[in-house]
Amino acid sequence: MTSPFTSSIGKRITMELESANQVLHSLAPAVTIFGGTRVKPDDACYLSTIELARTISAAGIPVISGGGPGIMEAANKGARAGMHGASVGLNILLPFETPNQHHDLSLMFEHFASRKITFCRHSRAFVCMPGGVGTLDELFECLTLIQTGKMPEVPVLLFGRAFWSGLLEWLENTVLARGLISNDDLKRRIQLVDSVEEAMAIIVR
Repeated sequence: MTSPFTSSIGKRITMELESANQVLHSLAPAVTIFGGTRVKPDDACYLSTIELARTISAAGIPVISGGGPGIMEAANKGARAGMHGASVGLNILLPFETPNQHHDLSLMFEHFASRKITFCRHSRAFVCMPGGVGTLDELFECLTLIQTGKMPEVPVLLFGRAFWSGLLEWLENTVLARGLISNDDLKRRIQLVDSVEEAMAIIVR
């Protein structure tokens, strides 16, 4: 028997998904950029994110971010600068996270579940810039959905070899070595890039 609490959450998640679909129904398949809220504007990866998002938008492709500060702000700034692809922010209601001011389309979510489903429904590729626990959660959510056939095979890019290589080494030397993931999970579904040019070559092909 479903508890009233669970039923209430389910209804609210459904309402958030319906609202998101109403706003984004005409949006072309986008590139979602994930990354840390604590990344500062003078950080090299913040600047790389602006340039990547600008280039994506200039190609007529919308850019989606989590709508907040740090890498999310850089993604929306760059998308606005590119002028040809919409800048979309999927904000989450948190006491310590304020939406940035660079959205063409902005949505507010109470629940992470509906927010993550919305990212996945509207994305043709995912780019993970350096980030913390939230970024890792989003990365592995995408990989899990692709692995289990719940989402189409789309590119999942890790931007920044210096940041991500340690994670990939652990996945290969420990997780893959023990047979807990397949070679496809690691080598085919995750692509490591270090420049805007490398990323764009994968996104537009």
